[in-house]
Amino acid sequence: MSIFQSINTSASALTAQRVRMDVISSNMANMDTTRGEMVDGEWQPYRRKMVVTQPQGNHFSSFLNKAMGSSSKADGVKVTEIVEDDTPFELFYDPDHPDANDEGYVAMPNVDPLKEMVDLISSTRSYEANVTAMNATKGMLMKALEIGK
Repeated sequence: MSIFQSINTSASALTAQRVRMDVISSNMANMDTTRGEMVDGEWQPYRRKMVVTQPQGNHFSSFLNKAMGSSSKADGVKVTEIVEDDTPFELFYDPDHPDANDEGYVAMPNVDPLKEMVDLISSTRSYEANVTAMNATKGMLMKALEIGK
């Protein structure tokens, strides 16, 4: 195991949480966007996006270590994709809106500001925890270097 393995693990988590915060920011910025993309000749509202993550370590050495009975090392996390939320759009009545349908209803994005804020707080706390872990690791490495002097 490399002395920098724990720093690399924390760094991968920092990157994943930063992507998650960026996607949440995009969702919040577009929560009133009624013209997101064209589907079948009609404008669709913005659709909420979510980040999908999975553990890193699907490489040969992790399987070899597991088969040999040695403890598998933590390789961190990676963002695999950004998916769209399939929850239905909320309709509200506003016949004067330029995007209203024939009955006068406007489809609004499926972005819930409360859910986005909870996700943002969770992502921020995870980011801060990984910064703390990285600083603790750095402190231990610095102490180890001082002992060697």
